[in-house]
Parts: sequence; C-alpha cells; structure tokens
Amino acid sequence: MKKTIIMILFVAGAFLASCESNTYNEISVVVTNPTYTANIEPVIKANCIGCHSAGGTYPTLTTYAQVKVSTSTGNLLCRIDKTCGSVMPPNGALATPTIDMIKLWQQQGFIN
Repeated sequence: MKKTIIMILFVAGAFLASCESNTYNEISVVVTNPTYTANIEPVIKANCIGCHSAGGTYPTLTTYAQVKVSTSTGNLLCRIDKTCGSVMPPNGALATPTIDMIKLWQQQGFIN
C-alpha cells in the first residue's frame, strides 16, 4: 500500500512539473488581416501612450499617421522586437503574436 501511494505521488509530481503556464497574451488569437483601428490601436493605447503622447519627451504615437510613420521607418518594430535600442515597452516585451501582428499590418500596407 505504501509503495502504491508513493508511486501515485511520484506520477502526480511528474505530471505537475511537466505543465507550463501561459499568459493570456501568449495564447492570443492569430490575426490574419490586422487593421489599425481594430488591432493595432488597442495595442498602442495599452502599451505605448503612457510615454508616447502629445507633449511628452518621446515621439508621439497617438494617431494612425504617427504609428504608421514610426512603423514604416522601422523604429517601432526594432524597439518592440528587441533588435535596436531600448526594448519597448520598458515594463516588459510584447508577446510574440502581437509583434507578428504589427509586422503583418506593415506587410499588408498599413490598413486603417
């Protein structure tokens, strides 16, 4: 009986140790046709506007045109995908599906 309990605890422990935790962002739905209004703007508002709003010391990202220019010059993308300068946002990198969605928005012609 004691061996059976030990075996059950071992199997349960191995099962729990093999599980991994995922955040909501990591499980996000893949967007195949992103638009600024539906997909990009909410990401910018949630992650960028705190520092990148009018009157701040950083480039402003409050309008479609401003986000488009920053993305087309490569500055926004290289900051969020960690290939240049300071990684943005400073409180933690965006989830890979979110970065991929912004890249797809650029590749598809910055649909508003």
